Amino acid sequence: MKARQEGIATKRRNNTGVFAALRTAALTHRLLTIGTLLCVAASVVASLVPPLLLARVIDRLTGGLPLAFAAVLLYFGSLALEGALSSAQETLLVLFGQKMTHALRSEMSQKLTHLPAGTLVRQTPGEVAARFSGDVDTVEALFTAGIISMVADACRIISILAVIAVKNMGLALILLAVLPFFALFTRHVQKRMLAAQLENRRAVAAVSGQVPETLHNIRTIHALGLEGYMEQRYDRRIGESYAAMEKTNFYNAVYSPVVLLLNAAVVGIVMLLSASGRAKVLTLFGMSVGTSVAVINYISRIFAPIESLGMEIQTIQSAMAGVKRIDAFLSQTERAIPPEREKAARGDVVLSHVTFGYEEKPVIQDFSMTVKEGEQVTLVGRTGAGKSTLFRLLLGLYPPEAGTITIGGVEVSKITDRERRACISCVEQHFSRVPGTVLEQITLGDPRITEEMARNAARLAGIDEAIASLPDGYATECTDGMFSQGEWQLLSIARAAAADPAVLLLDEITANLDAETEARVMEALHRASEGRAVLSISHRVYQSLGGRTIEIKAIT
Repeated sequence: MKARQEGIATKRRNNTGVFAALRTAALTHRLLTIGTLLCVAASVVASLVPPLLLARVIDRLTGGLPLAFAAVLLYFGSLALEGALSSAQETLLVLFGQKMTHALRSEMSQKLTHLPAGTLVRQTPGEVAARFSGDVDTVEALFTAGIISMVADACRIISILAVIAVKNMGLALILLAVLPFFALFTRHVQKRMLAAQLENRRAVAAVSGQVPETLHNIRTIHALGLEGYMEQRYDRRIGESYAAMEKTNFYNAVYSPVVLLLNAAVVGIVMLLSASGRAKVLTLFGMSVGTSVAVINYISRIFAPIESLGMEIQTIQSAMAGVKRIDAFLSQTERAIPPEREKAARGDVVLSHVTFGYEEKPVIQDFSMTVKEGEQVTLVGRTGAGKSTLFRLLLGLYPPEAGTITIGGVEVSKITDRERRACISCVEQHFSRVPGTVLEQITLGDPRITEEMARNAARLAGIDEAIASLPDGYATECTDGMFSQGEWQLLSIARAAAADPAVLLLDEITANLDAETEARVMEALHRASEGRAVLSISHRVYQSLGGRTIEIKAIT
């Protein structure tokens, strides 16, 4: 039984993660996958044909034999085919990589929506964003310039060596002796170039950061007479950038001549040995003029894939680091999804002996309260007492460590995502704008909220006239400066009221409003609060809406 459970667990692990998502995507786009692999194989084979055809053409010319037009046409056709297949390979690899990354980002996006809030708050937004951008891009490079390209280049090297061995065994032996040293040299240079490039990027980032830093502190700089100091810092950072760039240029300047000299040395050795009159030497190195040309062509073709192999290995190493980080993201425990119910939870809000804290810091201890349906309650208490934390618990963002929280007799943890908006909604101090039209700011893409429902909510909040005055009304694209601060709050109330929630949470929504704007917002809140259980964090909301206060005492 234990072994069976372990087997199930292993299977589950194998069905999650980066490579599981990519395997599924490859099977989904199987025609593209097969086409890409076939194109890569065809490109490798096609690269071997032109030198062989050229050798036959030259041998016929040097032998005094007539040259058929078809042979010349065939040679140039093989070059065209090689170029076409190489271009098709690059195109298909890019397309294949895009499909893979699209599938991976979709998998990560689904994972993100299923993670508990407690897990997300322990990660910075930049850290999460880096998984979706930089790390996924490295995985794309794993296909476009990594594994498949490395296999193709390895096949190219082996194929060229095999052809050379058939044509000239001596040259094949020389190459087998020389190429490992060349590969090590290439790897050494590439490591140094990569380090110099990283150093240059850091230096460029420092130079770029100098400008906004100077602008931000310009008054202090002028007041203290620090212009010379800032200029020296800027010059020093530019110097560091140039020094790193010079290192990169140096390695580029050194590498190319070495490759050319090595190519020329191998060709020269073979030519000298081929020209000797010794029978034993000619057994290994003797060849016709056409074969010599073909061999020289192959020699020039074998160094490029070796150089590429080093970069491809570097790409794979970098990509695998990204794969590990994405796997760690995808392996995080998801929040439990309760089963769907036909009706949304409505009724009294009851907190019974609730205890909660962040990590080892207790915030709420054995707290209980009841808010009747249609009742207005204001939570009071000093900063850090746990008022906002109670809102997060009510919204189901965190589970309580002890006790229960229910709405209409249903535990908050068992309220599904689908019914949550019709059960409980929150109006926050700052409006969170989403890309899209004014209508979409209210509906948030929820198909259950019709345009008529959104318009009714806007009228209830008192923002309908302001929306109607816009160039395209509710279809106007929403921008930051199109509403005043008070109108943004009214729009937030409309968003919260659109689904007719049973419970309304108000989180310091009038904190930054002037008296006139506050009065307008309070009037809208009064209309939106009718028939609902309302919990607010604000003395002013309590004074305007009536009801009672509940003091939240900080744990000492």
